[in-house]
Amino acid sequence: MAGCAVFALAFGLVGAVGISYAHAEDVIVGLVTKTEVNPFFVKMRQAAEAEAQTKGLKLIARAGKFDGDNEGQVAAIEDLISAGAKGILVTPNNSSGMLGVIKKARDAGVLVIALDTATDPADAVDATFATDNLEAGVQQGAYAKAALGDKKPVIAMLDGTPGGTVDTFRHDGFLKGFGIAEGDPAIAGAAITNGAQDKAQVGMENLLSKNGDINVVYTINEPAAAGGYQALKSFGMEKDVILTSIDGGCAGVRNVKAGIIAATVMQFPYKMASMGVDAVAEYAATGKKPSGFINTGSYLITDKPMPGLDSKDSEWGLQNCWGD
Repeated sequence: MAGCAVFALAFGLVGAVGISYAHAEDVIVGLVTKTEVNPFFVKMRQAAEAEAQTKGLKLIARAGKFDGDNEGQVAAIEDLISAGAKGILVTPNNSSGMLGVIKKARDAGVLVIALDTATDPADAVDATFATDNLEAGVQQGAYAKAALGDKKPVIAMLDGTPGGTVDTFRHDGFLKGFGIAEGDPAIAGAAITNGAQDKAQVGMENLLSKNGDINVVYTINEPAAAGGYQALKSFGMEKDVILTSIDGGCAGVRNVKAGIIAATVMQFPYKMASMGVDAVAEYAATGKKPSGFINTGSYLITDKPMPGLDSKDSEWGLQNCWGD
């Protein structure tokens, strides 16, 4: 697997040395992702399953029914507490909507680690293993600004799901990287996509109907970018607009190679999950807990590099991407 290869090569084998303790098979680690179908969370679950097997732990994986299903995730954590989980790894759909159940878990002695998406406040969990999403957004915005050159910007924002720190940080980071503030007249409009291709396509079509001068599109993730591209194509504008994204999934990197996405920012879900499982194993063995924010890294991927911006090409991206 390419993802496994880069994880070993670029980051080191997390937990390559096993942690010895009695009755490891009785230790339950829970994983609660936003959805089951998004390739990002599929890769996260696969990595957690592999690392749990290596450590001899029992993994119980649950997910929300859809992006934004806060109640489903709360119920999943309640079930994991009842099941006696030693640690819970969670990608919160709503960064402040799970604080009560997370406190309940921690009060019961459960290690709780946020993966990918920070809670609000961040110290509601023991630790967060994630991409620095603000920095990833800055990389995305800086590229879009450089690629646009001297043209007057007319920007469409295809946002994710309100209430999540990932969505807020990426959005704000893009604006920072582009060099503008919220409310700037350069922003032609925004649409909520929930990170879904179909909703992004509809949202982009609506924005184009209102303003046919759009020349830059921010997208929360690569499925949203794919939907945005389909809308641009239906308007005959796919070659006239700089479309950027964040994720680093193999489908997204292929879209960079095909010229559909000008640039994307790759992140590493398998690293987040593997590190999370290792942390639960160590907690079970020694009582030691991780703390604070651990940045799992990101890379700008493009075949049209811009002066002054560090990037990797799509060939590197295809060797290091995740998903199908």
